[in-house]
Amino acid sequence: MEASISGLQVGFLSPEQIASSRAVMGLDRQLIEDGTYFVAELDGAIAGCGGWSRRATLYGGDHSTGLREPRLLDPASEPARVRAMYTNPAFARRGVGRALLAHCEAAAQAEGFSAVELMGTRAGEPLYAVAGYAVIERIEDDRGGAPVPLARMGKAL
Repeated sequence: MEASISGLQVGFLSPEQIASSRAVMGLDRQLIEDGTYFVAELDGAIAGCGGWSRRATLYGGDHSTGLREPRLLDPASEPARVRAMYTNPAFARRGVGRALLAHCEAAAQAEGFSAVELMGTRAGEPLYAVAGYAVIERIEDDRGGAPVPLARMGKAL
C-alpha cells in the first residue's frame, strides 16, 4: 500500500497531497474480518490488493477519522463498496487492478448487489473509467493537511 501511494500518485498529486493522502488511504481491517479483501500475486510477489464491502464506509483506513460507517448495506437498494485498491508499482499496467476489480464486482453481485461505488484517486480514475465507472461527484479531502482530490464513482453490475 505504501509503495502504491508513494509511487503511483506521482504525476497526479503534489508531494504535499501525497503526504496528506495517507490520512484517508490505507487498510481497513474490517474488510479482512468480513472476508472481502484479496491479494494478487504475480511472479511470486504481491502485485496488488483490493476488496469490496457490504458496509457503508466508502473509503479510508483504520486510522482515518470521521469516515467509519460499519452499518450493513441493503443490496436491494444500496451499492456495494469497492475499497482499498492498491497495485505494487512494479506490476502497474499489467492487469492487476483490473483483475482485482472484476473479482470484487463478481463477489458483490453474487451477494445480491446490483451496483457498486468507490472513491477513486486521480491515479485510479483512468482504470475505473475503462472498467465502466462514471463520476458521481468530486470532492477534496483535507484531513491530512493538503486537499486531496477524489472522485466518487459508480457502476451498475
